[in-house]
Amino acid sequence: MLIGGAFAALFAVLFLGLPIAFALFLVGTGGSAAVLGWEPALAMVGQLTFDTVRNYNLATLPLFILMGNLVARARLSAELYEAAYAFLGHRRGGLAMTTILACGGFSAVCGSSMATASTMARVAMPSMRAYGYADSLAAASIAAGGTLGILIPPSVILVIYGIMTNTNIGALFMAGVIPGVIGILGYLAAVAWTVWRDPAAGRAGGWTDWAGRKRALGRVWGIAALFLLVLGGIYLGVFTPIEAAGVGAFGAFLFAVFRRSLALADLRTVFAESMRTAAVMLTVLIGAVVYNNFLDVSGFTTLLRDAVTASDMPPLAVLAVIVAIYLVLGCVLESLSMVLLTVPVFFPVVTALGYDPVWFGIVVVVATEISLITPPIGFNVFMLNSMLPDVPVGTIFRGLVPFVVADFARLVFLLLVPAVALWLPGMMGI
Repeated sequence: MLIGGAFAALFAVLFLGLPIAFALFLVGTGGSAAVLGWEPALAMVGQLTFDTVRNYNLATLPLFILMGNLVARARLSAELYEAAYAFLGHRRGGLAMTTILACGGFSAVCGSSMATASTMARVAMPSMRAYGYADSLAAASIAAGGTLGILIPPSVILVIYGIMTNTNIGALFMAGVIPGVIGILGYLAAVAWTVWRDPAAGRAGGWTDWAGRKRALGRVWGIAALFLLVLGGIYLGVFTPIEAAGVGAFGAFLFAVFRRSLALADLRTVFAESMRTAAVMLTVLIGAVVYNNFLDVSGFTTLLRDAVTASDMPPLAVLAVIVAIYLVLGCVLESLSMVLLTVPVFFPVVTALGYDPVWFGIVVVVATEISLITPPIGFNVFMLNSMLPDVPVGTIFRGLVPFVVADFARLVFLLLVPAVALWLPGMMGI
């Protein structure tokens, strides 16, 4: 009854509009007080807050946020788009394919889904409209490509998952690379299928010769070098994920300075935006830790884990139910809220069944990606609609159908073949 009341209270205050950080903190503190009494509960909450804030791994969060903001300020998104267009623009549906590749490249230094989608909407949508692309395909390619921002490292969601579950963040980053590449390939296939069914939806653009392609690649060498420096350094053991975040942020700063795109006023703005975002993330994380602690002291996680392990359900069936819950919750919750609410409940069950925590983190993120572009509340879709009010939400959702199919195929493949995510971390010996 206590757990049921706590869940009901949590969803009630969320739907009333209370920010998720304070909802989690309020319900977690009240639930712990109901189990332990107010004095020990408040002492525990104070200690948890202190321990969370001083967690050394949290340094990765503001540094990667700063790195993404600096690169965005360097106005690299347009050049990423031009480089991808040089190789794919001449194909039918090539501008939509270009958008997918550019989103993947921007995700490698951004770590945010909505930031990736909003940035690429300003760059890609005018070009696709100039070539007469159907709004459904144009907007869908931006919305779907934007989801790559939370999977391709460095991913803010993976950092938070790693901190919440004490999972190696470097291993999570490496595990996200191959599923991210598969996601890009799946979206390219979705574009190809769309224009095969309706050639008028995306006609071919102009041809770029090899000299033009080399020039386009030359303008984005910095982003490739930064990505390889950060991930390569982690993979080779040159530095830890925290050190990689510092190196990446400093590299992005140098990159923006050398491009002469960062005035002093811009630098102040970038630091202020990064601090605000990091502060919000930290506040949400503290609320999640307090909520997670309540689930522990109430005995809920132990009860659920024991019930699942004692049942006759095969582990894969249990996992399928968990994934289905994620997909349903994705219809009413945004990605960060969903991860914070569910990981404390499902993580002990999954690890008790013998599944790898790194692999489960990638499964969670891929399932969360799907929720960003599925009705009734696909946050990438509604964000795009706010930027493109003349494109109806229904039009975007219709265009997203083949992209969602590609995502489901990737998720099933990941569930059946865990090595897709675990091969690179295994090569690191993690």
